[in-house]
Amino acid sequence: MNPLLGAEQAVLGSVLLDPGQLSHLDWLAPDHFYRPVHQALFAALRKLRNDGHPALVEKSVPLSWVTDAVNETSRHVRGLTAMYAHTLISACPRPAHAPVYGRMVLEGAIHRSITEHAIRLHQAARADALQGEVEGALRYADVLTGVLNDLAQRWGTEPRPVAPATPPATAPAAPPPVRADQVAEDERFLLAVLAEQPKAMDEVVGWLRPGDFADPAHGQLYRCLGALHHRGEPIDRITLLWEAQRRGLLADGTLSSNQLTAICDGVGPGSAEWLGELVMRSSVTRTAATSARAIRALAENEALAPGRLINHALHALGPLDEVRTRWQSANGHPAPTPTAPAPSPNGPPAGRVHAALARSTPRPVSPPSSRPSSAPTSTAARPPSRGHS
Repeated sequence: MNPLLGAEQAVLGSVLLDPGQLSHLDWLAPDHFYRPVHQALFAALRKLRNDGHPALVEKSVPLSWVTDAVNETSRHVRGLTAMYAHTLISACPRPAHAPVYGRMVLEGAIHRSITEHAIRLHQAARADALQGEVEGALRYADVLTGVLNDLAQRWGTEPRPVAPATPPATAPAAPPPVRADQVAEDERFLLAVLAEQPKAMDEVVGWLRPGDFADPAHGQLYRCLGALHHRGEPIDRITLLWEAQRRGLLADGTLSSNQLTAICDGVGPGSAEWLGELVMRSSVTRTAATSARAIRALAENEALAPGRLINHALHALGPLDEVRTRWQSANGHPAPTPTAPAPSPNGPPAGRVHAALARSTPRPVSPPSSRPSSAPTSTAARPPSRGHS
């Protein structure tokens, strides 16, 4: 059996056997369950509890607790029968272990939620790359950051970027094929303008970095231009070629003299600032896609504990935050400095401590509840809908 499916069945079975376990599961939400029928059943059980169902005060659990739960669930989703409700009861080894089963469900929900939002960030980044925009990727990056902080609060951990011991294995992200040629052309044009108009370096040197270039050779050539500019030395094709040679770029094949000459000969009138912004747009979407792929790889590692997953995912967003800050600086809108919450001198916030303890504090063993003897015959069995089997 899939461990997550077993945990979902066990937590629902424990509540069907012992309605009092719901008081230990207030931190668990219906949408934390993977199967829609399980989501609807948990929501129905909560509703019955809030409505003051008699099962909550009786010593032995009446059969009506299961019957009413099935009827209430069937109003919202198809696929739950009285027979399946008793299957859930049989799947629960110990009702008193409900908080532990619920923690397993929450773990699965955290992995699943982070995976879904990482996919959305990747899709937004690819769409922006095709259109030459960045707003969609940055907006979804903010959404993902908010999700990670919310999940950290639910799990009871302190959200902070932590680098994984072993970086997740991901394939290098590349610009969409339809835009790859245009990105390379923009980079060559920018380098040509900077080589021909050395003073134009002042327009971009404050926010454009070698890593913003999609082509590593172009990034290294920009590094050479930056070194000459920093030292106040003349910039032309000869001094640029000499700087490339001093850095070993000709010897290791990163650049060739013919490649450098072709770039310098391709100069035309152009604005270095505008071309630099084009390169930055490509860098933002490329970095967003890379961060999304890394986060998805982390979330798909089921062996990674939720607290570590959240912190590793926040670390993976770090490069995108850095590129975003420079992008906003290039557009004259410096990003506001985020203010991290000051640590409390008395320890973590009470809400976070409660969230953690609610999942792990041993509960007193409840008195054995009588299992419903037979499935109610008055409830008509409904055919399960697709995807709920």
